[in-house]
Amino acid sequence: MMNRREFLRVALVGGVAANFARLAGAKRGKKRPNVVLIMGDDIGFADIGCFGSEIDTPNLDRIGMGGMRFSQFYNMAKCNPTRSSMLTGTFIGGENCRSLGQLMRESGYTTLYSGKEHFDPWVPDRCKAMNSFDESFCHYGGAGPFFAYNAIEFHRNERKLEFEEIENSSEPYYKTNVITDYALRFLDGAEGSDKPFFLYIPYESAHYPLHALPEDIAKFRGRYREGWDVLRERRFAKQKRLGFFGDDTKLSGSMGLKDASDEAWRDKAVADAELKKNPTVYLPWDSFSAEMKDKLDLEMAVFAAMVHCLDRNVGRVLDKLERMGELDNTLIMFLSDNGSCPFDRNQSDIPPGGPKSYRTISSAWANVGNTPFRYFKQNGHQGGAITHFMASWPDVIKPGTICRQTGHLVDIMPTMLELAGAKYPERADGEATPRLDGMSLVPLFKGKTRPDHKLLVSGWGESKRMLRRGDFKAVTVGGGPWELYDMRYDQTELNDLSQRMPEKLKELLNAYERWRAERPYLPQTQGGKVKDKSVQN
Repeated sequence: MMNRREFLRVALVGGVAANFARLAGAKRGKKRPNVVLIMGDDIGFADIGCFGSEIDTPNLDRIGMGGMRFSQFYNMAKCNPTRSSMLTGTFIGGENCRSLGQLMRESGYTTLYSGKEHFDPWVPDRCKAMNSFDESFCHYGGAGPFFAYNAIEFHRNERKLEFEEIENSSEPYYKTNVITDYALRFLDGAEGSDKPFFLYIPYESAHYPLHALPEDIAKFRGRYREGWDVLRERRFAKQKRLGFFGDDTKLSGSMGLKDASDEAWRDKAVADAELKKNPTVYLPWDSFSAEMKDKLDLEMAVFAAMVHCLDRNVGRVLDKLERMGELDNTLIMFLSDNGSCPFDRNQSDIPPGGPKSYRTISSAWANVGNTPFRYFKQNGHQGGAITHFMASWPDVIKPGTICRQTGHLVDIMPTMLELAGAKYPERADGEATPRLDGMSLVPLFKGKTRPDHKLLVSGWGESKRMLRRGDFKAVTVGGGPWELYDMRYDQTELNDLSQRMPEKLKELLNAYERWRAERPYLPQTQGGKVKDKSVQN
């Protein structure tokens, strides 16, 4: 049963959802909708309020509950392949790829970019923000600090900015706020134009290092002293109440660093003796002392503060669209690049939060973020490859709906090209362009159905590859035996069918081989032919 507090929260969000389509003015002069695409970084499926979290995310809840949330929307399981695939419309493209920003600009949109840029080596320079968007403010790569201390490098269009040149509306300087500052300035420049706009905001929050504003940390300090075991069960229960999972769905077992990757490690600079007792395995919360529980509470409180700050900045964008009178004519999409990150990248024993620290969350907190799924960022299992995707489009998307059909971020390019009335070029600069791997989401936004993808691909590289076709999914870890799951009945991947259904597994592997064979431009650095290890073993 839903308690009173939860009832009031859902009722409040529901009220917001009902009013969302009535917010903003009735400015309808532009036939083609504006598009705002927002990306979070290393935020797990269950780290957003309307996907099960206790973290306060009222603005993202406003988008999700005011529109559509997807329960099976795939990414590429890691920062750079996700961004590469989404902006080129291909799982793995080649040097002749075209950028979504470029194609939207050519179709008559004003194209705006503010945030992180991070690509695989196969993405050509023409796809960089400075070469494909009208206006851009971006930094390349990840894992940089959020404060002025040892500040990360930004470019304004083609020009590198000195730190002193970066315009900042808040004090102290904080990267998430600055990214929004530039996005709002770009919207100022687009206001009053007859052209629709496409604004892409790829935030870096909540990627490590754990840096957050003190006032945001204070909001969450103490909230996590109950520990990761209680929080994971609580999030799963909320997900069931929200309608994502039925009573027949089982919560996967707890996982630690040992399960995450062969590259996981704990840095010697971090003097948490209790974690070092057995740092690579999952440890129950009750095994820690009160002092250690307080340290781990701070760790998660800083992560939650980063997500909360991102949400507040999303609110700034929504408010700006409302003031412009454009909210009703704007498709807003939000997703994260991959599941929560479990890797130990600690470089300091300074407590997390401040500018001179460099800390990451523990793998067990990442396991909470990926509730109810298995594994983490980089992996092709659901914990790494499923993102909380949500979309709001007043008068088109019915508020409060959950889409249970599969989607993938490569669907975003064909969706936007359809909205722009544009066609993807078969050739460009005298060369054949790579085939798009996605399909438009517009039918799903309208509450209709569409055919399944012939093949869905995720996972970072061949050693963690995921393949899905229809209801069946094949996945490998570390190049080990292939596993097979029927996603109709096993969304948390607990019942491996590879030995019972070897022909179905072979069908998926053969489909991937055909997909690769049809694309001779694929870079070989992404891996060669896939071997049917499960059948052989």
